Amino acid sequence: MRKITRPKIRARHWVGAGVCALLLAGCAQFKYYFQAAQGQYALWSDARPIDDWLGDPATDPKLKARLEKARLIRRFAVRELGLPDNASYTNYASLKQPFVLWNVVATPELSLRPIQWCFPIAGCVSYRGYYSKDDAQAYAEELRAEGNDVQVGGVPAYSTLGWFSDPLLSTFINNSDAELARMLFHELAHQLVYVQGDSKFNEAFATAVEEAGVNRWLELYGTEPMREAYVRYNARRQQFLDLLVRHRQMLAANYAGRASVKKKREEKARIFAALKAEYLVLKADWGGYAGYDRWFAEPLTNAHLSSVATYNDFLPGFRALLAREKNMKAFYAAVQGMGNLPTTERHERLQQLAKAMPAETETIAAKEKSESRGLQ
Repeated sequence: MRKITRPKIRARHWVGAGVCALLLAGCAQFKYYFQAAQGQYALWSDARPIDDWLGDPATDPKLKARLEKARLIRRFAVRELGLPDNASYTNYASLKQPFVLWNVVATPELSLRPIQWCFPIAGCVSYRGYYSKDDAQAYAEELRAEGNDVQVGGVPAYSTLGWFSDPLLSTFINNSDAELARMLFHELAHQLVYVQGDSKFNEAFATAVEEAGVNRWLELYGTEPMREAYVRYNARRQQFLDLLVRHRQMLAANYAGRASVKKKREEKARIFAALKAEYLVLKADWGGYAGYDRWFAEPLTNAHLSSVATYNDFLPGFRALLAREKNMKAFYAAVQGMGNLPTTERHERLQQLAKAMPAETETIAAKEKSESRGLQ
């Protein structure tokens, strides 16, 4: 995959590109593309340079501190991780809503394969984003009426893949330092490498970059309490993912079986009930930590579990590749080369890398897991 240098695009050019997309997509997609163009333009228009916020006496001192921290993280991303040095995350926008987007994810009733939507720049992806929660819910109801399982989830940040200058947002600026760094590293990684139509590859790559980046950030800027808190966070996250993956496998086996539709529906209900019950046990073991409660805000469906594989299936392969290459520049070059391969070959390479993961990488992973248990 060749790195593409993209020109700076003014608002009128963005709207023009949107109109072209509308004409290509046809009238059926007009409303969706219009809300996307309108939402992105409003977001871009509301963003002001960090220096403007810092120089404004009316800016809350707490916000100033967070913006200074974000700027430090941004410089670290360029200097230490080799991530794009552009105008992304040099502006800030304050939103009047808890999320910048709401993603709609859907699957058939007895399948974990997500429905795909295709777009001019991003390619085909397994979600459809809306700037209005009401619009997202309305579309979700349409999909449910067709018999699909549907989830609507809030999104605090997203990447325009370098086509626009993504701003810092009020939806994530108050995250902890490690979480703020994680999010910025992840989204900037998407600007560096992105393969159209391969979400599993793209998300696992960005997750590998965020992991490596946060570890380096905490080594340089973190305190011992910060590092311990992040180990606890990762331990809970891994336990939660393990819980989801296990029940996802149960559902996959159920759907692949020869039982009647009625029996499959009954087993599906039993698996989701077990998932919720086991989560409550896990939450109690965490001392009541409620960070994943909102995941259960809607009735559980296949759509909740369809994206678990997107972020995690190829992550071991990328971890192994980074361990082999030893530095970020060589890692990115290897990933970009992999991005040029046919999809099947690309995926096979990552699976082979995971199987051949160096012993020292496995030892480090086991050590981190052991330490995280001790901190719970």
